Amino acid sequence: MPIKELIEENGGECIVFPLIQTTELHSPEDAGRLSELDNYDWLIFTSQNAVQVFIDKCQRAGIDIRKLACSIASVGAQTTALLEKYGLKVDFMPSTFSADVFVKEFPETVQETQRKLFIRGSLAKPTIRNGIANITEWTVYETCANHASVVPLVELLKQKQAIVIFASPSAVQVFQEKVAPIVGWQHVSAAAIGHITADALRKLGVEVYVQPATYTMRAVVEEIILLEEEQ
Repeated sequence: MPIKELIEENGGECIVFPLIQTTELHSPEDAGRLSELDNYDWLIFTSQNAVQVFIDKCQRAGIDIRKLACSIASVGAQTTALLEKYGLKVDFMPSTFSADVFVKEFPETVQETQRKLFIRGSLAKPTIRNGIANITEWTVYETCANHASVVPLVELLKQKQAIVIFASPSAVQVFQEKVAPIVGWQHVSAAAIGHITADALRKLGVEVYVQPATYTMRAVVEEIILLEEEQ
């Protein structure tokens, strides 16, 4: 069942406010990175956005990604699903969908000897760069605030208390900078997908209402439903 239907079936209202938006970056280094893909042993992806932009760049360059010889590492079920949709086999995915767990679980046998290309967004933390040896970063998209969502979200929170689900630290940052100065956090019960997002909230002094063990939107919604039923 889709998330929206799951929420509405349990008496809730689901309104989506995308607080961040992404834009593909076009850089002089793109041609070089694309031409040397077969020189890398591993391609690393930590977001669906990185996958999609990478695919778009390859398609425009006439590269058949299914013929790439490198192994693929992915963080997150949705990132993996998108890679597989385009015919790419994922060879490694950490047990928990976060960069720090990725670093801990990435096979030690390939750490030093094999070349890795980390295909990332502009706000990616240095966790993977600092934790994985012999790695090159390629920033393929930029993340920025989606100002179109700020005004309607502010108006909603002025009127009512809401459970706000944060899917990334970037979304937390935008809320803190653009929304909180107007309405504060007092009208928000904050739910987080993943411990990194939860940590971003706690660093601001925000109590985390929900943080499920499974890092998916469905797990967040299901836990919220259980908590609301208990009240």
